[in-house]
Amino acid sequence: MTLPLSNRQSAQYIETDVVLIGAGIMSATLALLLSELDPNLRTLIIERRPGSAEESSNPWNNAGTGHAGLCELNYSIEQPDGTVDVSKAANINEQFQLTRQLWAYLVEQGSLQNPQTFINSTPHMTFVTGEDHVAYLRARWDAMRDNPLFAAMRYSENQTEIAEWTPLLIAGRATETTVGCSYDPTGSDVDFGVLTKEYLRIVADRGNEVMYNFEVTDTASAGKSWLVKAKHTGGGHGLVVKAKKVFVGAGGYALHLLQRSGIPEANGYGLFPISGQFLTTSKRAVIAQHNAKVYGKASVGAPPMSVPHLDARVIDGEHYVLFGPFAGSSPKFLKHGSIFDLPLSLRTHNIVPMLQVARDNLPLVSYLASQILLSPTKQLAALQQFYPEADLADWTMVSAGQRAQIIKRDAAGRGTLQFGTELVVGAGGTISGLLGASPGASTAAPIMLGLLEKCFADQLDTWRPQLAKIMPTWGTSLANDPVLAAATMSRTAEVLGIQPPTPRHS
Repeated sequence: MTLPLSNRQSAQYIETDVVLIGAGIMSATLALLLSELDPNLRTLIIERRPGSAEESSNPWNNAGTGHAGLCELNYSIEQPDGTVDVSKAANINEQFQLTRQLWAYLVEQGSLQNPQTFINSTPHMTFVTGEDHVAYLRARWDAMRDNPLFAAMRYSENQTEIAEWTPLLIAGRATETTVGCSYDPTGSDVDFGVLTKEYLRIVADRGNEVMYNFEVTDTASAGKSWLVKAKHTGGGHGLVVKAKKVFVGAGGYALHLLQRSGIPEANGYGLFPISGQFLTTSKRAVIAQHNAKVYGKASVGAPPMSVPHLDARVIDGEHYVLFGPFAGSSPKFLKHGSIFDLPLSLRTHNIVPMLQVARDNLPLVSYLASQILLSPTKQLAALQQFYPEADLADWTMVSAGQRAQIIKRDAAGRGTLQFGTELVVGAGGTISGLLGASPGASTAAPIMLGLLEKCFADQLDTWRPQLAKIMPTWGTSLANDPVLAAATMSRTAEVLGIQPPTPRHS
């Protein structure tokens, strides 16, 4: 793969088929799929950090939820008539089922040896208080109960039953408090850092390469190929890569590189940085009472990714409980980014949409500012809404990951703030990049399937049989096929060693 250069040249020169920028879960998933579909395809991953999964894929920098629409209320929209639209939750669950199928396939093939290193059974719950919020959650349950994707979900407004699911929510709570709770035992906790490293190990074993400590500075068209330039973060020789295709999976840095490429498809995009913090405890007595991910209702003005949750985690094999997120104040697009990320992202084509978003989202800005100013006493009060007997002495504040939310023009040409992920593809599918955040890692497999459709269209028909082996329900709606849904979820649960769907009892 590497070509020799004369002594006068200061950069190493490499030619490859596909270059992936960033060694997180997205690039790792794409590299893995390509290695499955075409073992002869040469892939190179370039990473600015000394190791993989050090940004959003790091388990301390994301919720590790294995987003499946089971507990996140921002995926279930209340309608004017009081009903709840759960179609987005169902769609995200469908996507997560594809991701689970990829994992199960790799385990069955022997590529992943021990799935418990990255996935553990962790029930997903939603907990609310107050008549209005309980009425909403009840309506959500009514909308979900007949969907086979949510076949194991239960619902209760009984404090005694909820305490059996996870006692921390109820102990010390006034008995007259109106509460509502959904509970799904098929949820999971995922360590995407471990998973990313495992993917990259597989990719490397198949003859591909990951180069660390190289920061990509430019992407430029070179006829039918691309030149990707990188500097060594330690001051060593730089790097020039000539590749047929480029994928930018660099998190908040992706927009900068897409802008540098000159593709018009990147025009109009801006980013809004949001940072987070979590309270965490490793106290054994607390952890022993809580093995669930419990999500609540977001505060007025809060971004969807800031839905409060009391979160059981397994990180590098150790058990923790986290609560948050609380907003931070960093202007960076990456946790290891620069304070100049935001101003350096401004262009003539995106400054108007960004100013419109700033003007139209004053409640969000006000909310984030209020979060930054929260005293420890108010942080404890927020925690005690979920865990009434919490003692702040048992908890430590840690910084979470940095998110760069998408700003783009809507159909009317106005700037809007987006809270999902979006694939940007240019130059006839030869260059692409992913912007945005949640649900992110949990839906990496279907996102990369979408990339294959757009960037490898001429090879897709050849690859379809293998893709059908890897993810058999790709292109099929499990929500419309209860038998297939039950069989698929049971099979992947058995292979991965997690809780299978069970008949509903209430």
